[in-house]
Amino acid sequence: MGLTGAMYTGLTGLNTNQFRIDTAGDNIANINTTAFKSNRANFQNLMSITMSEGSGPGAVLGGSNPLQIGMGSMLGSVQKNFTNGSIEPTGIPTDMAIQGDGFFVLKSSNAGYVYTRDGTFHLDANHMLVNGNGLRVQGYGVDSGHTIIPGVLTDLNIPLGQISEAKATTNVEMTGLLNPNGAAATQGTILSSAPFKFEGAGGVATAATGSTKLIDLRQVDSKTGDITGVSMFNVGDVISLPHVKIGGRDIPDNAPNTTFTVTDSSTMDDYMLFLQNAIGINTDPAVAGTGNPGVRISADGEIIIEGNKGTQNAIDIGPTAITTTDASGTQKNNTTFGFESQQVADGQSAHTSFIVYDSLGTPVQVEMTFVLESKGTGSTTWRYYAQSRDSTDANPVVGTGVITFDSDGQLQNVNNNMLNIPRINQGAVAPVQFTMDFSKVNSLTTTIGPDISMSIQDGHPTGKLYSFSVGEDGTIMGIYDNGETKTLGQVAMAKFANSEGLVVQAGNLYVPGPNSGPAVITTPGALGTGKLIGGALELSNVDLTRELISLITASTGFSAAGRVITTANDLLNQLMTIAR
Repeated sequence: MGLTGAMYTGLTGLNTNQFRIDTAGDNIANINTTAFKSNRANFQNLMSITMSEGSGPGAVLGGSNPLQIGMGSMLGSVQKNFTNGSIEPTGIPTDMAIQGDGFFVLKSSNAGYVYTRDGTFHLDANHMLVNGNGLRVQGYGVDSGHTIIPGVLTDLNIPLGQISEAKATTNVEMTGLLNPNGAAATQGTILSSAPFKFEGAGGVATAATGSTKLIDLRQVDSKTGDITGVSMFNVGDVISLPHVKIGGRDIPDNAPNTTFTVTDSSTMDDYMLFLQNAIGINTDPAVAGTGNPGVRISADGEIIIEGNKGTQNAIDIGPTAITTTDASGTQKNNTTFGFESQQVADGQSAHTSFIVYDSLGTPVQVEMTFVLESKGTGSTTWRYYAQSRDSTDANPVVGTGVITFDSDGQLQNVNNNMLNIPRINQGAVAPVQFTMDFSKVNSLTTTIGPDISMSIQDGHPTGKLYSFSVGEDGTIMGIYDNGETKTLGQVAMAKFANSEGLVVQAGNLYVPGPNSGPAVITTPGALGTGKLIGGALELSNVDLTRELISLITASTGFSAAGRVITTANDLLNQLMTIAR
């Protein structure tokens, strides 16, 4: 081989160790590069000079091994390490990290696709999810119902600040306990007023009837029972109910249809209908039982108010509960009146209220009272009374129904679980119609009283998209300021049969190579891909300690290879000296 060959052998050692130094330098330079994958230089021996291939053993002599002299080393491969780097939480919702196998899919400037592990994304001016170089992140979009459209890659758009459409309530789920450990309801409140009278023929005090006009009513002397010349009501008077209580609750001051303006044609029937609607008495024949709910006038001119059964339907109208003001707004003390109690409401009952929404997102309040109607052998029956002060009808009553529970306290049957709330001339779809789900309500005996409430309703008002989050399966959930969440899309993920066969490009990008296999596009967690972690980034997987050791060994190998060249050179010089 000669001394010259030895020098070339040393040269190969210089070259290969230089490759290792280059590789280690690149790894160290990218130790803080997001999702960087370290490289490893693998060496192979170069060709050998074969002086003898050896011989096999004979009858007398043993065999000999090959006689070969190596010619140095060469770079066999540069292998990329695709093990996961550590995960760093950042709290930034556009940041994403892949835990496991897979790559994000980006649309390149030439309309093709490139791939990356770097999840440092942000939103551009068009609310598109892009990487640091503006390449758009690919995924699956949603239809008008915010359902993922699978199989079709698209740019991911997260429209922060966008106003969502309102949705009318169609389903309401109730939950709670209707404790049957109480008395079943048998009667409602009965109240009676002082007699209303007008001046009849010959100036005689005559009991008012339903057709008597309010402006014809006269004050009655409390001692003699005779009428006076003072009118009880004048045109323009406003009757209001500031302190009328139902089940101990005041009628809301801002509730509609709780004031009555007297006209020259207003009658006692009109006034009594006003009282019945303002109080919210349900006059459905199904709820009557042994009573006669409603407002009527007796033969003596007394207004009789009979409420629905149940303590939560009890009506209380004290001496100052109903007031009248004249057209100027001055209260008329001489027309303040109340009602006396003739019968008290009884029966185990519970009350709750909740909000539903019409198609424009306008909140509509619903009140429901549940009354224990009967307890039989093996079953318990409750009746609900529903009303809404936001109904556009004068009468807030919107429905009633019966709920039956079996001997285990579990729901057995519901009679009428559909409520309709009139919303005429409000710009929305009318009525607001929704189904009541009582499947999570039971009737079991406990030490606490009845307690029932709305747990879920599927309507919502308009809302602004102010944030989002990314799930492990890549689903992007938008968070609106009205409490709603909607699916905005799903991040796609690519998988390759041989990730080490990918060709690295600048900017933390990869493109398929001849030995990588084609990209298989799927979703995080599918087909062996890893899961996605939102609000986090994958760090470089460079092991600094290993790289420093690699530098030391490469430096030693480089120096040793240089020594081979120096030694061969010294020997050549000695040879030249001998020749002289």
